Amino acid sequence: MTIHKEGHKLLLFAAVLLLAVNLLVSRVVNSSASWSTIILVFSILLFLLILQFFRSPTVVTKTDNNKVYAPADGRIVVIEETEENEYFRQPRIQVSIFMSPVDVHVNRSPVSGKVKMFKYHEGKYLVAWHPKSSSENERTTLVVEVANGVDILIRQIAGAMARRIKCYIAEGDSVVQGQEFGFIRFGSRVDVFLPLDARITVGIGEKTVAGKTIIAELAKGL
Repeated sequence: MTIHKEGHKLLLFAAVLLLAVNLLVSRVVNSSASWSTIILVFSILLFLLILQFFRSPTVVTKTDNNKVYAPADGRIVVIEETEENEYFRQPRIQVSIFMSPVDVHVNRSPVSGKVKMFKYHEGKYLVAWHPKSSSENERTTLVVEVANGVDILIRQIAGAMARRIKCYIAEGDSVVQGQEFGFIRFGSRVDVFLPLDARITVGIGEKTVAGKTIIAELAKGL
């Protein structure tokens, strides 16, 4: 299992801290005492839990300019027509994916194209499924223009636990479908805003895999 670079320092810190706690406990109580065993088991489970947060599986995406892939592992929590007021300032179809703490936290580009806009917003840490989290939480917004001229907006949103959003691309960069563009720690949400004529291919509650699950098809000939 590959561990994402965002987890290296935290995992090292956790390992040292948990080791120190267990050494301290072994000195304070008898090594055969039940408390020592309980804390050791708890430490191992906690480290494994943190470890799985930062797993980074290899994903091979079949590129197709008319398809939009899921940017995150998780579940579809929103599919609706809504007014997108930051960039488009007109109606778009919003598809939102909630990433739980047990999901892979790597974000992958849903389309291939050029990054026309990138912006980071400081904000609150409302739970990721809160209706206002898309506009009030810490978040990043990026717009990618695909080969047929269509603009797709992707928004990373921090949740109550996710207090660090990382985005590795900037305006002017080119991205390829399935390419890693960011990471959000400990669960969060990613929104995708699509043209009104896009055909949605997923449903509410459906499980998604970043770079694998097709969430929409764009109208051809645009």
